Amino acid sequence: MNDYFPILLVVIVATGFSLLFLLLSRLLGPSNPTPGKQTTYECGVPSRGNTKVRFFVRFYVVALLFLLFDLETVFLVPWALNFRSFVAMGAGLKLFLAMSAFFVLLVVGLLYEWKKGALEWE
Repeated sequence: MNDYFPILLVVIVATGFSLLFLLLSRLLGPSNPTPGKQTTYECGVPSRGNTKVRFFVRFYVVALLFLLFDLETVFLVPWALNFRSFVAMGAGLKLFLAMSAFFVLLVVGLLYEWKKGALEWE
């Protein structure tokens, strides 16, 4: 447990600073909302019509799939780089089976999304 204390301390300090600065900004910052300041403004062009445009869910699905396989890389690359040391410690087969189960789960998820048509653009 002593190994995790520095990480816990960093999380507590970061959370404390974040909350402190949010509170100071709220208390000390100017607040004068006007209708002109609260209108939608993007790229120098005033908005026309309804600004609540609905997006296709496909954009979000593709973004989530990107994050999923990005996380796969985050876990797979360090594991692959340290696999020889795992084998030398005698835990090679156990960790290989664990990573294989993880990889199979991700491949099944990819095949499911592919079958559902989440990767096709129309």
